[in-house]
Amino acid sequence: MNKLFDINYIKSLLARYGFNFSKGLGQNFIVDGSICPRMAEESVVNDNIGVIEIGPGIGVLTRELAKRAKKVISIEIDNRLLTILDETMKEFSNVKIINGDFLNIDVASLLKEEFEGMDVSICANLPYYITSPIIMKILESKLDIKSIVAMVQKEAADRLCAKPGSRECGAVSVAVRYYSNPEILFNVPRTSFIPQPEVDSSVIKLNIHKDNILPDKIEKTLFHIVKSSFSQRRKTIINSLNGTCGKSKIEIERICELLNINPKSRAENLTLENFIKLTKHMVN
Repeated sequence: MNKLFDINYIKSLLARYGFNFSKGLGQNFIVDGSICPRMAEESVVNDNIGVIEIGPGIGVLTRELAKRAKKVISIEIDNRLLTILDETMKEFSNVKIINGDFLNIDVASLLKEEFEGMDVSICANLPYYITSPIIMKILESKLDIKSIVAMVQKEAADRLCAKPGSRECGAVSVAVRYYSNPEILFNVPRTSFIPQPEVDSSVIKLNIHKDNILPDKIEKTLFHIVKSSFSQRRKTIINSLNGTCGKSKIEIERICELLNINPKSRAENLTLENFIKLTKHMVN
């Protein structure tokens, strides 16, 4: 149903159901037919994959996922879209639509109930206001998934996938690298949507790490140190971490020298490995 990429058809479909876009939900529907197949290909890497989709809208991406995946569970917060999705997805028996807020859903239980024996990925077209909360909920829950493929606003993509030393690097960048290997796949111009947003977007992929997660106590301290460092990012590591974990500036400087970390470095100059090594020495 390539008509779902046709602006005139979309408008007539939405008018038929009396649907109006919600600014509060950050609704922008894709009208560029080249984007969704690429996202689906990145999400469905073998024939035994199930996909959790967040925010199907009228089902443009959902259809591409359904063509490739063994099973698709799409979670849509706007109940006005349910009857539209019934129409646009009626030919697919491997799609199930759930009306709900992803942030309130027990995703671990959903995985057990719906995807037994399957690999699982998550695919989403995320509005800016909810991007980080959704990404971090997925990562911090340590779900048994392979990857997250998400379309987000370009600014958010740059921040989530930022490398150490870059201006965009922040606490969320370090957290994302702790849980996954992030990459920006491609950029999406604002003209690819209806209604047209004021900014461009990017599609990112987070390949989930399975075997490098730290014990809970060290992990909790790691993120405390990361947040402390970036909350005062203009300060050197010694000054921003002074008093953290009960360590004085002199003790922090000694630890930095022991680890070959320049004590005058700022937070964005440290790698994830630097932060992990600092944490392990700070808790001892």
